[in-house]
Amino acid sequence: MTGESLESIRARIDGIDDELLKLVNERARAAAEVAAVKQAAGESGDYYRPAREAQVLRRVRDANQGPLSDEDISRLFREIMSACLALQRPLRVAFLGPEGTFTQEAALKHFGHSIRSLPLEGIDAVFREVEAGGAEYGVVPVENSTEGMVTHTLDRLLSSPLQIVGEVEMAIVQNLATRATSLGEIRRVYSHSQGLAQCRAWLETHLPAAERIAVSSTAEAARLAAEDSSAAAIASDAAAERYELPVPQPSIQDGAANSTRFLVLGKESPEPTGEDKTSLVIARENRPGGLAGLLAPLARYGLNMTRLESRPSPEGMWEYVFFIDLVGHAEDPDLKRALGEMQQLASLLKILGSYPRSVA
Repeated sequence: MTGESLESIRARIDGIDDELLKLVNERARAAAEVAAVKQAAGESGDYYRPAREAQVLRRVRDANQGPLSDEDISRLFREIMSACLALQRPLRVAFLGPEGTFTQEAALKHFGHSIRSLPLEGIDAVFREVEAGGAEYGVVPVENSTEGMVTHTLDRLLSSPLQIVGEVEMAIVQNLATRATSLGEIRRVYSHSQGLAQCRAWLETHLPAAERIAVSSTAEAARLAAEDSSAAAIASDAAAERYELPVPQPSIQDGAANSTRFLVLGKESPEPTGEDKTSLVIARENRPGGLAGLLAPLARYGLNMTRLESRPSPEGMWEYVFFIDLVGHAEDPDLKRALGEMQQLASLLKILGSYPRSVA
């Protein structure tokens, strides 16, 4: 206890709020000046810089001394940057819709709420929208900690000219949402195929006879369940709230640690930040030791590989391509040399993007 009266503490808070308001608007004016300088120099109207935003978030997290958590500080500054950017023009961001999906949550976590959201019906539609220029950026799921890779995203990365410009990692909480008054009334359970898979054990135990129906998203599942009192959805809190569905069984995912990684798609990779990741796809003719030979330069230069995933190649039966995540930026000297050596050995090497590592 400080001994300070309640009235004086509130007065002090009011003064702090006044100063915060002044400083936030001062920051917005400075951001507008940056945009004006870039425009005068002939730069394009895309004022969003993923590398710069990641650097700002890391800097304020490193400087944070509490009592607010690093996550709270990141969220506050992300929203400030989002609002400042929107003064020039709100970013158009496409994502796997409809409204209320986990992918929308990932988009808002990465870009803030001052964006123009474009919910689309499928992953392929998100790619097409960004490729055609209807959105500056897109957000798609790529990997779940319990169910593995989202293969549709990998396949589109192989054929698309888009680059990965960022990543978002989110803890995923799946809920059973329904208008049914008891589990015994539920005849159908809707969800995205990943949602159904992530809750397989719970469904087998509690709803073994219910039909499981895969739909385009967890938000679409909530919409369908809202129209049918004998149905349920496996969906997020946001989706259940949007469609006014009760949640009698929260957090039904198998295992406590369930997270999904999302990719942010754009047309150009960001510049290096010092805290980056590079994704690529690579292939070599099918022969003994072929993959080991491709990866040898990584070990030679002391580079860290964080993911290796194989997919059937579109070029022929029993041929495979390998998706790889590496720590570092493609312009870093050692990684650049290693990629050059791998290029000489590979029948295919495509850099999918170099981008800032996720800032929680």
